Amino acid sequence: MNRNYNNNINPPKQDSSIIFSVTEISSLIKEILENSFKTISIEGELSNFRPASSGHWYFTLKDTKAAISAVMFRNRQSGLNFIPKDGKKVVVTGAISVYEKRGTYQIICTSMKAAGEGDILALLEMRKQKLAAEGLFDLDKKQKLPLFPEKIVVITSATGAALRDILQVLERRNSGSSVRILPAVVQGDKAAETLCQQVLFANKHNLGDVIILGRGGGSLEDLLPFSDENLVRAVAASRIPIISAVGHEIDWALTDFAADTRAPTPSAAAELVSAQSLELLKKIHTVKEFLTSIITGRLSHIRLLLKQFTAERLQENFSRLMEPLNIRIDDEKNILLRTMANIITEKRHKLELQKNSLDANSPLAILERGYAVVSDAETGKTLMVSKNTNPGDKIHIELYKGSLIADVKEIKS
Repeated sequence: MNRNYNNNINPPKQDSSIIFSVTEISSLIKEILENSFKTISIEGELSNFRPASSGHWYFTLKDTKAAISAVMFRNRQSGLNFIPKDGKKVVVTGAISVYEKRGTYQIICTSMKAAGEGDILALLEMRKQKLAAEGLFDLDKKQKLPLFPEKIVVITSATGAALRDILQVLERRNSGSSVRILPAVVQGDKAAETLCQQVLFANKHNLGDVIILGRGGGSLEDLLPFSDENLVRAVAASRIPIISAVGHEIDWALTDFAADTRAPTPSAAAELVSAQSLELLKKIHTVKEFLTSIITGRLSHIRLLLKQFTAERLQENFSRLMEPLNIRIDDEKNILLRTMANIITEKRHKLELQKNSLDANSPLAILERGYAVVSDAETGKTLMVSKNTNPGDKIHIELYKGSLIADVKEIKS
């Protein structure tokens, strides 16, 4: 008997005269279920969670009265902000699929989120807006991390992986800082209170130069203590710079906004507090090599120059330096001598002319020719005419060489 139910998803009318094969009834059930539940969301508790080697997840969703098989393929798992595990309450979205060979049905999940996340996100958004309006997240209030933190305070679970990761990074990077651990509960009802108390305690007793506050990854519900209002206020008011390192990179909490710096993971926070000193040491090493290279080059150049300043080279260089100066001095000397000789010749010529003029006008020259100068012996007045004297007067006769004193005996006109 050939029966076709492809265009009819409603169950056939009950008729005991119609006999189905197992394949036929399985196909009919498959068609009815898959066409009726193409997209559906189911809330339940994870059970028997089995990640396969292929990367696919196989698990059961259950509540107090029923269970349904489920599978989530590897390519649908990106974007989850928590790690699924047994007992976790989730909401999955997908389509119902029937496996005819076994006569079983399951839901093929396309997405998964923690149950109640929508309410939590709405609560966190309201709290975020409130605290932001109060200025707790303002950037101008952020403190800079110290360059060389000598004391690092870590507030986290004493037994958690986050603490081990932080200590391993600090040891590997050889930061040279001392670490003070303030253990705290990081999940559950008491977590926010203990975290807040440890932040206040670290500030009260000034226990460190920087605080790392955080934990490992978890669901949004697991990370809720780090969005507690009192803790956020304590972080914002901290005098010691705080790094918020909550969960994995995709996780977030309100302490991320209130802290001075946010690190995507606890390991990244440890790298931040040690990176400052390492970067500075690298820069110092680079500058040291640069200066050493420059100084070495300068010294080599100086040594090369100093080789030119031996006693012999200095004398030779000095001689070369003085040669043009000596030549110039000789030239200037010759010019000076010639100029002085010309001046002397010219002056001598002028002097000769003056001498000749003086000689021509000198009384001695006249006397030399036989003339004499007669003057009154008493008055010394030169006698130009004979009437200026009287017989018996004494007169003085100046000759070319020597002079005479004579008495006047007779006067002739």
